[in-house]
Amino acid sequence: MINKLIASYQRKKTRRETVKNILSQDQRNENVVNIHRLDTKNIGDYYCAPHHYFDALKGKTLDIFDNKSQDKEVTKKFTNTISTNALIIGGGGLLNRNGFKLQMKLFETLAEGKKKTVLWGVGHNEKSPDTYGKVTSYNVDVGKFGLAGTRDLSMPGEFLPCVSCLHTEFDKPFTESQEIGLIFHKDTMRKPNILAMFKDYPSTSNTTNLEGLIDFIGKSETIITDSYHAMYWTMLLGKKVVVVPNSSKFYDFNHQPVFSSFENAIADVVKATTYSGVLEECRTINNQFYEKTANYLNL
Repeated sequence: MINKLIASYQRKKTRRETVKNILSQDQRNENVVNIHRLDTKNIGDYYCAPHHYFDALKGKTLDIFDNKSQDKEVTKKFTNTISTNALIIGGGGLLNRNGFKLQMKLFETLAEGKKKTVLWGVGHNEKSPDTYGKVTSYNVDVGKFGLAGTRDLSMPGEFLPCVSCLHTEFDKPFTESQEIGLIFHKDTMRKPNILAMFKDYPSTSNTTNLEGLIDFIGKSETIITDSYHAMYWTMLLGKKVVVVPNSSKFYDFNHQPVFSSFENAIADVVKATTYSGVLEECRTINNQFYEKTANYLNL
């Protein structure tokens, strides 16, 4: 317990020092870097960033959590990369979440100066059930950024759904072979009582590879999930989806799922409907936003 407290203190100290170091640097826009949660164990977080889909951005990435690394070379690289490059921030649920607050406030401060900044497909991500469907503001002023594309329809910024819609996996043909499929968030996989409730149904998690997960959705008539991107990708493929929400992020997409609980999800499948044209819609919006970004950043 004491070791965990010490480690937490060290990470907080490092985060503050990293911000201080960045703000002390001369800010330039020599090239561009795409900052997001670069987590290969959560494929939603991993594939929600534009560097995967546009040649001018490929290889130009940075993990938003590198600001708290205890490896000094990592934080040094984070500081130098932020200071010398224009920033594309996102996608993912980076707003209204304590774990990202310090970084997002830093980017807001840099945006007020000469730093070129783009928010790409970011959205609110509040964990308290009291906020579900009730979020009315972000914890940063997106109007201060050079371009602001947000995935929350009713919130400030230009509506910009997750860029993962551009992945070529969504173009594959699929044949349905199962009525219901479960896709669990990686945290839910550690809850045996919930897993036991659905032991008679095929299931997977958002930690698997993208190709395998999209194939699982493709062969399912209806998906039950507590993963944002599993919900989104199910809609892209025109399938039915029942969502067990664990964050505010599920409530502000321009297409709505059926909301339920783990206890009632199976019964609520009859309420779910299919979707049409979502993939094409989201791809068009993202390609148009890239054109704006390319012009703004001279890509």
